[in-house]
Amino acid sequence: QVQLAESGGGLAQAGGSLRLSCAASGRTFTSYVSYTMGWFRQAPGKEREFVAAINWSAVNTRYADSVKGRFTISRDNARNTVYLQMNSLKPEDTAVYYCAATLGGSLLPTAPTPYDYWGQGTQVTVSS
Repeated sequence: QVQLAESGGGLAQAGGSLRLSCAASGRTFTSYVSYTMGWFRQAPGKEREFVAAINWSAVNTRYADSVKGRFTISRDNARNTVYLQMNSLKPEDTAVYYCAATLGGSLLPTAPTPYDYWGQGTQVTVSS
């Protein structure tokens, strides 16, 4: 099994930046580097929505239209960690952010259902 733990959330002003981290740990029969990693977010009263994903080799990335050009997903496989650099933050970015893992390889799924493991979430609040 894989356990995911997000960190780096907090309060930011509009136009500011935050960097989220997701550290993977625990036992699994599959190496961490085999997983596609994704970031999702969920605001109160809203469905969980896709933010970004990166494949195991970090060759391919995918972003939601709402964050494209502002957010950057990356991974450091040596540290079993995936990052989400969030720049030019907007109040509508306010949500609980979750990292997730799937063995989908380079498919980079945008739906939550293919992801097998989820973190607890970290709150991001952006004030105007």
